[in-house]
Amino acid sequence: MDRLQAMLVFTRVVDSGSFSRAADTLDLARASVTVIVQNLETYLKVHLLQRSTRRLSLTPEGAQFYDRCVRILADIDEMEGGMSIVGKMPQGKLRIDTPGSIGKTLLIPALDNFRARYPDIELIIGCGDKPVDLIQEAVDCAIKLGSLVDSSLVARRIGTLQRVTAAAPRYLEHHGVPHSIDDLCAHVCVRYLCPGAARTTDLQFQLNERMIELNLRGSVTVNDMEAYLACGLKGLGIVQVPRFMAMPYLRSGELVEILPDCKPNATPVSVVYLQNRHLSGSARAFVDWIAEVFENAPLFVREARKEVPLRPAEPDHPTGVGDLSRAMSTTGESSSDSATVQAL
Repeated sequence: MDRLQAMLVFTRVVDSGSFSRAADTLDLARASVTVIVQNLETYLKVHLLQRSTRRLSLTPEGAQFYDRCVRILADIDEMEGGMSIVGKMPQGKLRIDTPGSIGKTLLIPALDNFRARYPDIELIIGCGDKPVDLIQEAVDCAIKLGSLVDSSLVARRIGTLQRVTAAAPRYLEHHGVPHSIDDLCAHVCVRYLCPGAARTTDLQFQLNERMIELNLRGSVTVNDMEAYLACGLKGLGIVQVPRFMAMPYLRSGELVEILPDCKPNATPVSVVYLQNRHLSGSARAFVDWIAEVFENAPLFVREARKEVPLRPAEPDHPTGVGDLSRAMSTTGESSSDSATVQAL
């Protein structure tokens, strides 16, 4: 029995909560994963997992063994990552996740540079606004917008997303141009509903260090940021979109900025990964590269390089990686910045 492989397979089964999902992420047959775990239990002479038709759970011995395996595998990854820097380029598969707007507008257009720099890394990219659970979906690292509350994650701040309040000329011709926040009460907005959220996002403004929320009448509700922007372009109502998405239409005149002196609150952008794992060489290469991409993006403000554990998750917040809509409801910088800083 290859004990190192057995430890890797066992931890992946625990992390994903399924033999099938673990097999998929490891490119192994499900039967092979089952046999490897069974052989490991036979070798150790203990039961590591309690199996039922609905779920897997760790035995006390399994929990203890899992913690040791995670530390050992992390040490090996860190060692190999150091050696890859000295002796060879990072390599292997790397699963990442990003909000769809950032993936399509910023990340994917720059991928030729990443491929030229790291030809032996195969990226598996997930793009979308739906929250992602790094453990359940075996994601190595993800780009996250807004407040960071999941205590199982470590975050490196890489920038700030600025938003703009805008509407199409045809909308303004019909409803008039608002000159103050009070004027907005007579207007209509396009509503954005985060997948899995209970309510739509209100329009928000930062005024004299105070955040103001306006719940305007809605003409239509969508759950995709590109569809949200498209509705604004069609004149269906006022929208608040990331400036980097709106900029081409502001320049062409298809959108007009409203109340430029009353800015929406800014949204922090971070790269996150699991706290109980060191970054592999390939993951570290991606984190450094995407931070560089944001630093060179003119519509993003690069912030100080830092990495912080996140504060415990609140009951009403999902623990997976968030999406653009939850970022839109963030009221400023993350309180996790007061946590202990770890050098990346």
